[in-house]
Amino acid sequence: MPETKHFKTIVMSDVHLGSKWSKAKEANRFLKYNTCDTLILCGDIIDGWELIRGRREKWKRRHTNFISRLLEIQHDTRIIYLRGNHDDFLDRVMPLRFANVSVQRDLVYTSCGKRFYVLHGDIFDHVTSSMKWLAKVGDVGYSLLMGFNRLYNRRRQRRGLPYYSVSQRIKQKVKASVSYISEFERHLVEVARQKGCTGVICGHIHQADMRMIGDVLYLNSGDWVESLTALAEDYDGNWQILRYGSDKNDR
Repeated sequence: MPETKHFKTIVMSDVHLGSKWSKAKEANRFLKYNTCDTLILCGDIIDGWELIRGRREKWKRRHTNFISRLLEIQHDTRIIYLRGNHDDFLDRVMPLRFANVSVQRDLVYTSCGKRFYVLHGDIFDHVTSSMKWLAKVGDVGYSLLMGFNRLYNRRRQRRGLPYYSVSQRIKQKVKASVSYISEFERHLVEVARQKGCTGVICGHIHQADMRMIGDVLYLNSGDWVESLTALAEDYDGNWQILRYGSDKNDR
């Protein structure tokens, strides 16, 4: 049997349940073997935009299984669900609390004597916050890019080559994208500092990261579409990025 690891805190974001690109099966397995006292779902867990687009049924059994996993673990785990831009339908019910689950916009999370400002991060994205129609157009473009990415990696797999993310490579190479991410991080860090926090935890841009920006610890949980990453905190207050598949127990 695989070994179960227990943490004080786990942060996951951007699972995008309802999207065909969601790695819900892997996310479910990750939670099976990585348990915690507090699970923070940092936005875009359910992809409401994808579910209302088109006529084809997109909600699959693996998506339901992930929700079932959350309902199962909430008896022993405090779950905090933070609203993102793709699950903005939650605006109608926030704030909401039931059993050991709370649904809200953001929070200041205190752990091991440190304060972290935690949010999805979309409010600091000018496109998603001010031009939602353009964000949805961009989302369609991203979906097309993911389709190309799948075909490209099927060819690589047949040739015995490892997975290569075209979309991540574009983000790293396009100057405007690099500038956008840098500005996004700068705004988050500044707001965290204003709130008297020593760290900020977010998602949204699908790039897991952990580094100091000035005097503030910047933590991004990544996504469960491509990178399959999460953040984890031990009982000494040390954070790390967990990557699904990097441990033999994940497979």
